[in-house]
Amino acid sequence: MTVRIDLDRLAPEPERLSRRLDELAAFHDPDHAGWSREVFSDPYRASREWVRAQMIEAGLETTVDPAGNIIGRLPGKDASAPALVTGSHTDTVRQGGRFDGIVGVIGGIEVAQRLRETGTRLERDLLVVDFLGEEANEFGISCLGSRSIAGILAPEHLERTDGTGLRLGDAMEGFGLSPGAALGSGWRARDVHGYVELHVEQGPLLERSGHGIGVVTAIAGIDRLLVHFAGQTGHAGTTPMPDRHDALVSAAAAVLTVERVGCGAPVHGVATLGSIDSAPRSMGVITDEARLWAEIRSVDGNWLRGAQKQIVDEIAAEAGQRGVGVDFEWLTDQDPVPTDALVQDMIAGAADGLGLDWKAVPSGAGHDAAHLARLGPMGMVFIPSVGGRSHCPEELTEVADIARGTHVLAATLVDLDHRDKPVSIQ
Repeated sequence: MTVRIDLDRLAPEPERLSRRLDELAAFHDPDHAGWSREVFSDPYRASREWVRAQMIEAGLETTVDPAGNIIGRLPGKDASAPALVTGSHTDTVRQGGRFDGIVGVIGGIEVAQRLRETGTRLERDLLVVDFLGEEANEFGISCLGSRSIAGILAPEHLERTDGTGLRLGDAMEGFGLSPGAALGSGWRARDVHGYVELHVEQGPLLERSGHGIGVVTAIAGIDRLLVHFAGQTGHAGTTPMPDRHDALVSAAAAVLTVERVGCGAPVHGVATLGSIDSAPRSMGVITDEARLWAEIRSVDGNWLRGAQKQIVDEIAAEAGQRGVGVDFEWLTDQDPVPTDALVQDMIAGAADGLGLDWKAVPSGAGHDAAHLARLGPMGMVFIPSVGGRSHCPEELTEVADIARGTHVLAATLVDLDHRDKPVSIQ
């Protein structure tokens, strides 16, 4: 069944969106440029109380689950019906920006507040979630909170350590969470009617095309790679060039290999180099050990698998010519996840109803939505990023665009509320 939506009544208040953006931005690490609010940090801890306060101000029943997800509930007419879910995250990368993830949480709170203020009662509960720790961290695992809700946070994840040897499970306990309980806090698919997330694009496609709304078609898969190079040390002045087994040179060649593979992607595919570390780090000694971190992303799983093989084959061949041993360690952070076709249509329809131009776009970034797709139909609304900049202090999305995206989110959720649940679950 389709209902007529009074779109004007659901319009957000831009001033309130702007105020909340500014207030949340005050919680950041002053020792870093930009806005650093990394998971388990003191600024992140302080900001969580602010988020809870905003949910309460919006009239939401607010709780925190064992994994640290902050959940605000706007009761609907039927508490037993599968719930609508929206949200995102408020942690940032180091020296990050003010909008990545944040607009999804603040926009979700605004939608719930406008529904309550206008007396628009949904058939089912609406849950607004600030997921814990979406960004990549020193433990090598992202989307901590949404993994828990999706039931895929595993005991081995809690055993991962950071550079100091601290276990993830211990870090969670130190943050006041219950890691053991978080392993068993997964939601049931039958409890979720659908999930829609508002997010900044973090890329240039919408701004370049002049479209105000992006309808996300798929979320890219992410494969991360650690390569160990084992060479042979020697005197920098007396070892002839043909006799060298330089691990750092092989690592440097691998950098270009990874970039070349990324540049050859026929669809949306990218490859990024993270860092190189080497030993003994002396100008007078040939490097005998090096490590390279890199990642590849694409919405095309076939390309990802082919790129993995090409990278391994080419790096191994080049290193072999230098007499350098190599060892590869792949970590699949997530597989490509398509968004639900019906939810895509609803988002596009909401944009049409508001007179907004929209464009179908892929997401090259990972999102909590990729894990929520395990529980029910999932979709994402993108809004433009100025200059395509993200994960940096220059990250910017105009408040007017945030308001438009929030309006589309509200209209989509109300439409989804009155639709039969699609049977397809990722």
